Amino acid sequence: MENWNKVFDSPMQVRAEIVKGVLEEHQIQAVVLNKKETIYQIFGNYEVHVQRGDMMMATNIIQNEISF
Repeated sequence: MENWNKVFDSPMQVRAEIVKGVLEEHQIQAVVLNKKETIYQIFGNYEVHVQRGDMMMATNIIQNEISF
């Protein structure tokens, strides 16, 4: 995962999955990582990661095309 970088995070899994889906519609491979602590699932976030070469385009898409 060293070539993968975080472009989005949210405590809500559905938002992370929406971002992943929009990025994939633009042919950007993305993964969602669950960074919540394991016992109570209260603290932490779901993170969306893309490959380093896709970071600028992914960030632009997230800022300009996704609103919650």
